[in-house]
Amino acid sequence: MKMGESNTATKNQNHLTHHAMDISAGGSKCFDDDGRLKRTGTVWTASAHIITAVIGSGVLSLAWATAQLGWVAGPTVMFLFSFVTYYTSTLLAACYRSGDPDTGKRHYTYMDAVQGNLGGFQVKVCGLIQYLNLLGVAIGYTIASSISMMAIKRSNCFHASGGKNPCKISSTPYMIIFGIAEIIFSQIPDFDQISWLSIVAAVMSFTYSTIGLGLGIGKVAENRKFKGSLTGISIGTVTETQKIWRSFQALGDIAFAYSYSLILIEIQDTVKSPPSETKTMKKASLISVTITTMFYMLCGCFGYAAFGDLSPGNLLTGFGFYNPYWLLDIANAAIVIHLVGAYQVYSQPLFAFIEKTASEWYPESQFITKEIQIPIPGFKPYRLNLFRLIWRTIFVMITTVISMLMPFFNDVVGILGAFGFWPLTVYFPVEMYIAQKKLPKWSTRWLCLQILSVACLIISIAAAAGSFAGVFLDLKSYKPFKTSY
Repeated sequence: MKMGESNTATKNQNHLTHHAMDISAGGSKCFDDDGRLKRTGTVWTASAHIITAVIGSGVLSLAWATAQLGWVAGPTVMFLFSFVTYYTSTLLAACYRSGDPDTGKRHYTYMDAVQGNLGGFQVKVCGLIQYLNLLGVAIGYTIASSISMMAIKRSNCFHASGGKNPCKISSTPYMIIFGIAEIIFSQIPDFDQISWLSIVAAVMSFTYSTIGLGLGIGKVAENRKFKGSLTGISIGTVTETQKIWRSFQALGDIAFAYSYSLILIEIQDTVKSPPSETKTMKKASLISVTITTMFYMLCGCFGYAAFGDLSPGNLLTGFGFYNPYWLLDIANAAIVIHLVGAYQVYSQPLFAFIEKTASEWYPESQFITKEIQIPIPGFKPYRLNLFRLIWRTIFVMITTVISMLMPFFNDVVGILGAFGFWPLTVYFPVEMYIAQKKLPKWSTRWLCLQILSVACLIISIAAAAGSFAGVFLDLKSYKPFKTSY
């Protein structure tokens, strides 16, 4: 480049910089301190995202989990999980920026935060666990949605035959239907563009949880008594060994019902400042964890009170309830709609990671980087990217096939809960917080955080053992692709 051109380029560059500064200093304030477009999220949008992520299909296994643990341990364990989840999410929210909580460097994803605070090998471990967990959630949601679609078909079949027909149905076609819907929705380019999907999903999750709760209350009123015992499912209904394994698995189910740490930083990155993102996120976490805990306590406890030892693994599809069948159909339809949205909320970070990595490795590749503008009348043109189209479609197909091979809702939920809970909800937030606040080793705060971490590790190991034991028992009587309910 010649000298004159270089000066002109510099002047232009300066002009653009001043222009950007003018815009950000002016009334419209278009950009945040990191040069990205102004974030607009509030306490309420962050709470909606969290509630969408948290009140998922996990709520439906809580009556079963409470039945394994009993009236004393069940609610206590739920309360303890909610407290630990809230506390560690405040630690994690404090790690969104490095250094100064108001002006420090932002971290856009969970892995960025681990990179900024811990670095090195831990980032790779965190990434592996996070993305395996997201893959697992996609599988869990595929299983759950197919079970709900089958429940609609079965409740109508029971109703038509007056309960005489056993109505056996295969889950495979329903998983394929869900997979096709996810292939279409997975083409939404990124997280910012699915807030409407989050709101729909949040409304749906309240719909089916409320119906489950209402039916539980109705059943208790019909029985005129609370079923269940202080210590949970009685020996005799199950063997002593089964009782132990099932109690462990119940811990995994409850842990899964609370897990949202792995997308907390991504949600925090949508929040506007001032006030600082950390303060907003702490409020959002408190609101959403309080709402979900109240909901969980009610659903878990009324489900257990209604069915006692016979509490089904999935409250709305285990056919504890047969009537009113149309209400069950609405609840199960709401579950399916919610899971379509929740699948996307959980898969987007994984999609973004793979696409970013691919474009860094092959920056010249037209296949990976080129976007084709497709005009849509009345809307913005759709940006079609061939790599995104092909890789996301393959991802959805893989999760669907794995779901067909292993359609055990409770066990899969327990494994996911156990696998994700300790590292992502407890270990990394605690370690990052210690590193960021430079807490001295063996200080009281440091010791308390480490004790919390070790206690949660022990719970996770127990929950994983219980859930794997459940899978082995299920596999004894199972034929792939042939499962019918």
